[in-house]
Amino acid sequence: MEHIVKNRKRIYYFSREHTDGDMNMKSLLGGKGANLAEMTSIGLPVPPGFTIDTRTCAEFLEAGRLPARLMDQVKKNITRLEKETGKGFGNSAMPLLISVRSGAAISMPGMMDTVLNLGLNDKSVEGLADATNNRRFALDAYRRLINMYADVVMGVAHEHFETALEKIKKRHGAVSDTDLDENALSEVIAAYKKVYRKHTKSSFPQDPRLHLPSRPSLPAGQHPVLLNIVAYMK
Repeated sequence: MEHIVKNRKRIYYFSREHTDGDMNMKSLLGGKGANLAEMTSIGLPVPPGFTIDTRTCAEFLEAGRLPARLMDQVKKNITRLEKETGKGFGNSAMPLLISVRSGAAISMPGMMDTVLNLGLNDKSVEGLADATNNRRFALDAYRRLINMYADVVMGVAHEHFETALEKIKKRHGAVSDTDLDENALSEVIAAYKKVYRKHTKSSFPQDPRLHLPSRPSLPAGQHPVLLNIVAYMK
């Protein structure tokens, strides 16, 4: 039986210009989503973003597929983020970076997935380096994206990336990650791409729109969760 309701509101936007939700909507927006909406509505400096509600995840669990046109709504709201921030998702000069964080109506410490720095690729990482005047920071952000996307979205175990990282750290005499310079981080990115290709049989996507979530995050117990998508204001 089809229980997915078509054309209902699934995404709740929050920014200084407009906020859809508030702190009383935790069952729909989760703790994170409701608090982000509330902080934005009272004027705190919160980066703009949007929340995909818990009902959408519940529908996914029941039907085994995303509701029709959900990703169209996601893309529409990313376009809204682009207009508000003056940056472009995947833009090589002024990249818009977003984080995707899962959450729930109840606290679930350690059970929520996160992917940071969506919007980076081989070209936009250089734009971020120029915009921040910090190439090391940009390279570090990119290698973290490859690791998190592979782990959370593609199911590639984190340990494979950790092994590659430790080899490069040893080669450069680095004790911690922060000891790695730009050249070493470039090696890490290349190594991470090889790990990604080995375990997924495909190259790391260079079109940032392919990084967008294809399904809600499903923690242990399969409780309905939401996705908070927040822009980075770099």
